[in-house]
Amino acid sequence: MGSAYWQGFRAGAPFVLVVAPFGLLFGVVATEAGLDIVQTMAMTVLVIAGASQFAALQQLNDSAPVFVAVLTGLAVNMRMAMYSASLTTHLGKAGLWKRVLVAYFTVDQTYAVSINEYEQQPERSLSDKLAFFFGTVSPICPLWYVFTYVGAVAGTAIPAEYALDFAVPITFIALVAPSLRSLPHLVAAFVSVAVALSLAWMPYNSGLMFAAILAMISGAAVEKRMGAAA
Repeated sequence: MGSAYWQGFRAGAPFVLVVAPFGLLFGVVATEAGLDIVQTMAMTVLVIAGASQFAALQQLNDSAPVFVAVLTGLAVNMRMAMYSASLTTHLGKAGLWKRVLVAYFTVDQTYAVSINEYEQQPERSLSDKLAFFFGTVSPICPLWYVFTYVGAVAGTAIPAEYALDFAVPITFIALVAPSLRSLPHLVAAFVSVAVALSLAWMPYNSGLMFAAILAMISGAAVEKRMGAAA
């Protein structure tokens, strides 16, 4: 189990390079938007999902109603439902509290690294799979909390020329690009981009909600059709 844990730790460690500036950026943006340190950290600990946090924060910063911000965050995070369904095949027989912890710590990075390992080595035992998953969590999630706090404390004191916003696109390019291995993935990616751009005129960036929903429906429909054809 220890070996599996450290394998997961090493697999997740490279994401430190983007998680740290990503957390810093969120802390800075959150305080600039008017959240205090307690509110910023509460959002980070409770949500622990950078993309939806940024999306919801942007809505609040644009004076959108709270329910619109919440719905936007949920729409962006709907991919977690698919992540959970995928992980259930491998970790669904774990005890209740272990599954609760896995659900809480399932973020883009921990999921991407873990599911790739599980697919390559499906013969791993349940305990090894859990150890590997929590290994990926260790270098990623604690740093997300720490650097969000640092960013919130530093606030606008961080020089603009540091350009921390580079972490956002780089993180998601690194996560999404390797997963575009099948037609359903490609269709979902294309639909999300096309719909998001075509609905950019909608107020409060609400087009993102429709883009996320339609992308998942499109990808699932293509996958179902391919399965039926097979």
